[in-house]
Amino acid sequence: MKLISIVILFFVLSIGFAQAQVSFVAKASKKTLGINERLRIDFEMNEDGDNFVPPSFNGFNVVGGPNQSVSNSWINGKRTYSKTYSYFLAPKSQGTFTINQATIEIDDQVYKTTPLKISITEAVTKPKDGNNADYVASENVHLIAEVSKTNPFLNEAITVVYKLYVSNDVSITRSWQELDTPKFQDFWSQYIEEKGKQQIYETTYKGKPYRYVILRKAVLYPQKTGQLIIEPLTLDVPIDVEGNNRDIFGRRRMTRVNRTISAGKRIINVKPLPIEGRPDNFSGAVGNFNLSVSTNKTTLDANEALELNIRVKGIGNLKLFKLPSLTLPSSLEVYEPVRDNKVAISSRGMNGFISDTYTIIPQYKGIYPIRPVTFSYFDVTSNEYKTIISDEIVVKVQNGPVPNQLPEVNKKLSKENVLSLANDQFKYIKTSTKFISINSPVFFKTFKFWCLLGFPFVFIPIIILIGNTRRKRLNDIEGRRYRKATRLAKKYLSEAKNNISKQEFFYDSLERALHNYLKAKLAIVTSEFSKEKIIELLSNRKVEENVVSDFESLLKSCEFARYTPTSNVAIQQDYDKAVKVISSIDKQFQ
Repeated sequence: MKLISIVILFFVLSIGFAQAQVSFVAKASKKTLGINERLRIDFEMNEDGDNFVPPSFNGFNVVGGPNQSVSNSWINGKRTYSKTYSYFLAPKSQGTFTINQATIEIDDQVYKTTPLKISITEAVTKPKDGNNADYVASENVHLIAEVSKTNPFLNEAITVVYKLYVSNDVSITRSWQELDTPKFQDFWSQYIEEKGKQQIYETTYKGKPYRYVILRKAVLYPQKTGQLIIEPLTLDVPIDVEGNNRDIFGRRRMTRVNRTISAGKRIINVKPLPIEGRPDNFSGAVGNFNLSVSTNKTTLDANEALELNIRVKGIGNLKLFKLPSLTLPSSLEVYEPVRDNKVAISSRGMNGFISDTYTIIPQYKGIYPIRPVTFSYFDVTSNEYKTIISDEIVVKVQNGPVPNQLPEVNKKLSKENVLSLANDQFKYIKTSTKFISINSPVFFKTFKFWCLLGFPFVFIPIIILIGNTRRKRLNDIEGRRYRKATRLAKKYLSEAKNNISKQEFFYDSLERALHNYLKAKLAIVTSEFSKEKIIELLSNRKVEENVVSDFESLLKSCEFARYTPTSNVAIQQDYDKAVKVISSIDKQFQ
């Protein structure tokens, strides 16, 4: 009997211990899904914790979350608590992926979830149900990549325009998120910046009236021949679809669904430039160009400089070929050219000019012809090579020495020059002497003597000034408290500052820092946190109303940032406000 009682007691204690254990688990909405489906991951705990760190979600794009939900109830005197962080993911490719561990701190201990294996299959067919919001959204929103030419020549410009088509049956009221950006490998590429506000155009698509916006334009110059792939642009778009339910005014309620849409990859067949008729001096220019060669003067004196400019102007791959070189007589000294260009990018490609400016200095008197410059390019309009030859330029040097002839003065002094060169060999032998008194003082009145003598007169006032400044800082009680509070604020906000370029992680870190600060200053547990409780506690500590209001607005910013995008300027402003608020609270706490 005694043994049975001990067993029962042990069983009851083990049940109580099991109930008191902390649970932190990861749950997936499904373990196998198609590449066109969404996955929900919940990180659930039965005790409140701090410093939640999600996994990196390799192989997925985060299209929603983190959403946070808390459940706290009492049933028959027993408390049931649950807190969940939810993420919505879109797979990037097929295969098997692992959702790694998430971590959280509960009662100063770190807990981790178990990794989850998720299998991504090919796209699944969804039922064509006109009442299904996902189906309606997929049939009424399209992303199209329009390519101006699919079989260009090497280095011929083509334009890619990405358009988002939206039918009148649905609407988009929130901004979309870019999931995948084309890299344009094997192309020279540049986006064309649209001026002004994004315009909405009316059109017809698949026989139905549609609206569309131009998301971006890019000019591409293929750098390889053969089949080249333009990678797709992929967006996550929130779409509002009319539902069957109506509000009290008879209007249909809108259902918002998120769709991942892609423009699809495009294949470009690039043709090589023809070998037949290719000039020897062809350097890869493709387009339609003009050549001009000019000088700022044609008559000058010896050792006087002139500038010669070679300019190619037109439409084509202006930045992708070399300008023709210059051939000059050896008696003309020439310097490296200075490159200048003015090239604009439009839907037709590069448009403008590039030029080289040479500085030329003649050494002798005479007449010097500068040979014509030849430039060749491939004209895509006529599909043939064209060559432009500039006019010959004649430079006249009027005054200066004649080549291969010494001036008369040089003839008279030739013997003296030879003698002078011979004497140069003995220049290192000094012929004059400077005497120094051996009785002169070694240290007195030297530079070192005057430096040491003047040292106290210079540095003693500086030391006195530094001492006075330090005493003022020590006596400034308010300033010391402010500086101490500012250092404390920056300590708590160090993690948020490291993530200032990532909106989601920044606001997550900022909210955690604000909670940890109040947790340390007010000695309260996380489960007691609420906006009303915070306002009451800060007011009781006689914190100014505007500081309490700023603290509350920061918490709201952290909450809204989970659902709405914000700018880098707003993020920096929230960080500066957080430093100011924590500093002010720390100064005013009583």
